[in-house]
Amino acid sequence: MHKSGFINIVGRPNVGKSTLMNALVGERMSIITAKPQTTRHRIIGILSGEAFQMVFSDTPGIIQKPSYKMQHTMNAYVRSTFEDADLMLLVTEPGETYAEDDPLLESFRKLTVPRFLVINKIDLLEQEALDTLVASWKERLQTDHVLTISALQQLHTQDLLRDILEVLPEGPEYYPKDQLTDRPERFFISEIIREKVLLLYHQEIPYSVDVAVESFKEGEVTREGKPLVRISAVLYVARKTQKPIIIGKNGESIKKLGTESRLAIETFLESKVFLELFVKVKDNWRDDDKALRQLGYI
Repeated sequence: MHKSGFINIVGRPNVGKSTLMNALVGERMSIITAKPQTTRHRIIGILSGEAFQMVFSDTPGIIQKPSYKMQHTMNAYVRSTFEDADLMLLVTEPGETYAEDDPLLESFRKLTVPRFLVINKIDLLEQEALDTLVASWKERLQTDHVLTISALQQLHTQDLLRDILEVLPEGPEYYPKDQLTDRPERFFISEIIREKVLLLYHQEIPYSVDVAVESFKEGEVTREGKPLVRISAVLYVARKTQKPIIIGKNGESIKKLGTESRLAIETFLESKVFLELFVKVKDNWRDDDKALRQLGYI
């Protein structure tokens, strides 16, 4: 018997959804930073074995009061996961509170497919406090499927995989067994650059930037005979005043961004990389349907 299914991961920002999917799949599919709303798209990671295939879906953290059309679109990604899941994982963390009528909890309660409440970051709690928290969630959700993990330390993640496999339905091979995701290389390159923006810039800047890879050329080799990839990428900012901040004094900021991005892309592609970065102003792109469509949100 071959088991397969779509396992969708939801929760609020910064509870560790992306870290969890990376740990379960065993590959770095989603970018991770300490800043909220790091994940903007729905990203698929595929874990396959001889007799199973798990298709995990990492989603943006649900934004309770969205301010832009982009954030409404991100919330729509989350809502769509409740429609196509074979199994749902709701990730929470110690100290997080939910009102009884919270829309996310309401949707989770109404699911007819198997649903797991996953408490992440358990290394932050003593065992007695953790036991109390587990009991509380079991009572609130009327489910015995409450699991405790530390995704960062990969503590109990294999137990979670085992429990998922137990309830996964019989099903076909949706993707080739050696496929890890449904996203192209260009997407992950743009995400690597955006991750570096999140890490290197502060305040509103990271949230006003999106990245598009405009050209990706393979086939060349370096003098040492190593494969060389030439990449050109554009950083779109929402206002004119943000462009000089991205570039920095004498171009120092964008130079550092380019260097750190290039090194990470070289690791990802296992090739030497020549990276060019450009900055363009796309006024209020987070509220513009055409821009959101161009950048892959719609």
